[in-house]
Amino acid sequence: MLQVRKSEDRGHANHGWLDSHHTFSFGHYYDPQHMGFGPLLVINEDRVAPGQGFGAHGHRDMEIISYVLDGALEHKDSMGNGSVLHYGDVQRMTAGTGVRHSEFNHSKTEGVHFLQIWIQPSQTGIAPGYEEKHFTPDSKQGKLRLIASSDGRDGSVLIHQDAAIYATILNGADQVAHQLTAGRAGYVHLIRGTATVNGTALKAGDALKVIAEEQVVISGAEAAELLVFDLPY
Repeated sequence: MLQVRKSEDRGHANHGWLDSHHTFSFGHYYDPQHMGFGPLLVINEDRVAPGQGFGAHGHRDMEIISYVLDGALEHKDSMGNGSVLHYGDVQRMTAGTGVRHSEFNHSKTEGVHFLQIWIQPSQTGIAPGYEEKHFTPDSKQGKLRLIASSDGRDGSVLIHQDAAIYATILNGADQVAHQLTAGRAGYVHLIRGTATVNGTALKAGDALKVIAEEQVVISGAEAAELLVFDLPY
């Protein structure tokens, strides 16, 4: 079974300094038909104006992943971590028993564009943690690059859930496939460009639920960058 989530149907909030699109219910946006997909609870596509950002705020019992698309994202947290993330950087913060952090656009002149992803952990009350890795465009070009997993394999960041996230950049004749085992579902989020996933045409911001299928197949791409989630379902 395939279910499309159209870009234009996502929740939208524009606060001037922040322009955000919500794939799932978040903040003041509530849609009982889109409350998450398995443990995947949030995909927010955020654009933050120069010098602006999210002040210090708290989280608990959540795996929070930032995937930077353009610009420079500055992070600070109560664990003592501080860094500036750029395109190709993937950050994982385990909120666990509680953590406070802030996220700001590091630049005073250019915007920052990133995805923030929340995954519900398989257990609560674990110790907070932080990790970041860089994945070059070449490592994603024409292939599925594992960027997050439950065991940190293949240089991915570690998330406390039986889930995996792959990133890929495709164009022209490129085609990739990911096998789904029993009890697993796929979720594909098209970041930019166009592509066909399991015969379904998608454009930037669209997503596709892949349920009770043997595999996820992505082809027919034009300047496409995508995330593929392998999730318990």
